[in-house]
Amino acid sequence: MPLPKAPTKPATLLTDFEPAQARRAPARKRLAGASVASPEPAANAADAQQATLALIDPEIAATPAVVPELDPIAAVEIADVADLTEALDVATAPKIAPARSAPAKSGSRIPVPPPVARSKTPIGRIAERPPVAPVTPRQAAAHRATTTKRGGIKDGADIGVKKLFVLDTNVLMHDPSSLFRFEEHDVYLPIMTLEELDNHKKGMSEVSRNVRQVSRTLDALIEAAGTSVDIEGGLALASLGNRDAGGRLYFQTQIFANLLPSGLETGKADNQILGVVRALQESKPERLVVLVTKDINMRIKARALSLPAEDYFNDHVLEDTDLLYSGWLALPDNFWQRHGKGVESWQQQGSTFYRVSGPLVTAFMVNQFVYYEGKDGEAPLYAQVREVNGKTAVLQTLRDFTHNKNGIWGITARNREQNFALNLLMNPECDFVTLLGQAGTGKTLLALAAGLSQCLDTRRYTEIIVTRATVPVGEDIGFLPGTEEEKMAPWMGAFDDNIEVLLGGGETSGAGGGYGGTYSSNAGGEWGKQSSADVIRSKIKIKSMNFMRGRTFVSKYLIIDEAQNLTPKQMKTLITRAGPGTKVVCLGNIAQIDTPYLTEGSSGLTYVVDRFKGWPHSGHVTLARGERSRLADYASEAL
Repeated sequence: MPLPKAPTKPATLLTDFEPAQARRAPARKRLAGASVASPEPAANAADAQQATLALIDPEIAATPAVVPELDPIAAVEIADVADLTEALDVATAPKIAPARSAPAKSGSRIPVPPPVARSKTPIGRIAERPPVAPVTPRQAAAHRATTTKRGGIKDGADIGVKKLFVLDTNVLMHDPSSLFRFEEHDVYLPIMTLEELDNHKKGMSEVSRNVRQVSRTLDALIEAAGTSVDIEGGLALASLGNRDAGGRLYFQTQIFANLLPSGLETGKADNQILGVVRALQESKPERLVVLVTKDINMRIKARALSLPAEDYFNDHVLEDTDLLYSGWLALPDNFWQRHGKGVESWQQQGSTFYRVSGPLVTAFMVNQFVYYEGKDGEAPLYAQVREVNGKTAVLQTLRDFTHNKNGIWGITARNREQNFALNLLMNPECDFVTLLGQAGTGKTLLALAAGLSQCLDTRRYTEIIVTRATVPVGEDIGFLPGTEEEKMAPWMGAFDDNIEVLLGGGETSGAGGGYGGTYSSNAGGEWGKQSSADVIRSKIKIKSMNFMRGRTFVSKYLIIDEAQNLTPKQMKTLITRAGPGTKVVCLGNIAQIDTPYLTEGSSGLTYVVDRFKGWPHSGHVTLARGERSRLADYASEAL
């Protein structure tokens, strides 16, 4: 008989042979076994045991062995072991010797223990791995909650899975329409969320108004469902006309047992909501339950407890603010080679127009600025996109506000982006302008100079209205005395500084100096400067945002300063105040947001920049270079 191959997992086969002491079976049993067993199975059993021992230790297999008599069934089982070893690979089998109770003497007979009876499971399946239990959606979500980074590509396991989102109170306070923002997924409101909403419904703040709006929405959903509907079965979110909301709204209708660790305080609202999430996971293992909260610490605590938690991202315009629309585009060096064929040009109202066609035109937007600096003696191009039709666009050359003859109240553009901004601010067809940039880029000065020029010189607007979000950088100093304008005066110090610059008080020279040019040219000395300041301030009205609702501004120049601290809803409230002939200018720096729960992606300024791009009567410019002073420029970069 050929030598059988060694098994790949010999430890599995060794478990059938326990070490035993050397002894001979009693004669009576040997005779009984001999009278029952046939000689052929016995021989097969001996060969099988010798083959198995050869795999374990060739030295032991070479020693004659005493084989006890076997019954026919046991002999067949040993033959099956031999057949199994022949089918296994010999190359990877390590050499393993069985444990011995005592060292064997030279020339002694090595006993072989009787084989273990065969179980119902075939021997060939002993070495197989046990089947892995399928992962439930809840287990997969708990794993992703600790391994997935939000904002990137979603896990493929989430595709096609209908989730159950448990909303924290701050999500509803932040966005009262968040109930309808989860598409086909279901929404669950714990009792503690409703309790916290009830505690914040009183007051005149933005949060209180949002809470009252949520309460009215919930009442309308219940009324639309009718009295015969079982509330435990959920309410259809699309019943109020929100077609994008395909899921259902569920309320907590029973008190769950506390399944969180005993060390957590049960009376805290956050811990009770976490307990509801854990209870829903246990009671609905087939559902993927996810907590949605804007509380960073609560999300961290949830993930520490292996609970899936996410931020509310629906209000984010962009995940990466680097992709925000800048308002200008640099043309490649080969622009005229690829787009110069069949170009048309004409003169109209002192401007040159070009009609160009090519592949890059599809990326243009109306009122976007394009520029080509020019190389090797080529003429530069600074133009604004006036019309886009497929692969054909109409470009209009700009008015050069960097030249002193085109200065606005003695203010000239110091860089390319400021020139773009003044072209928008002085364009009567542009009703909405947004200027974005870091500190010292000249946003407020450019907007104020353009407004005064069009109010006092051309009489296009009757007055300038200035407002801003009153969000302090540090601790609040308390209530301020006086009228509305007197209360707003401390917040408008930036405009007073710029008015002083326009009147000539900040006129200096040198690379680090301020803007040159004055309105009064110091002709009347201090008396003339004071009278000019009185005229300017008579055209500037400072208004509080708290009293804007319901107003309509006709032929006004409205400046919204520090717009990055406004929510999208507040921005909508202010912009919709504009009446016929009104121009709205929004200024801000999204890197300096002081309002809680607002980020660069969810700011109202980011929101309007993204929504108004491409509209023929709006424009946007991101100012890139600081022009305030050498110190301010270096501080912006180094700090």
